[in-house]
Amino acid sequence: MATILVVEDNRTILENTAELLEMEGYSVITATNGKEGYAKVLKFLPDLIVCDIWMPEMDGFELLKSLGTHADLKNIPLIFFSARSEKKDIKKGIDMGAYDFIVKPSDLSDLLVSIKNCLLSRKLI
Repeated sequence: MATILVVEDNRTILENTAELLEMEGYSVITATNGKEGYAKVLKFLPDLIVCDIWMPEMDGFELLKSLGTHADLKNIPLIFFSARSEKKDIKKGIDMGAYDFIVKPSDLSDLLVSIKNCLLSRKLI
């Protein structure tokens, strides 16, 4: 069973996303901002991170950049799941090394497909 860290400051979206992933059979860890998310990455070493961008304390871009500075963490794939929909934000996320960028609101099946493809490509499922 793959472990997914969901980093999202909106409590409703966080809880709904976590519940959906648990129903799909994933083990889920949650964090409400990038700083908390980074601490949980260090503690749990998840297989995948699903992350918002706009968050207090440390945003999603900062989290991805911080992960990239550590040999043990830089290979953990990250999928941005954010309301930011400008092409420059999507390009920035992908250029920084995000596996994918899903714009919300979206059909959650898009997120599930991206997660499955990512985990399959890394032979984690």
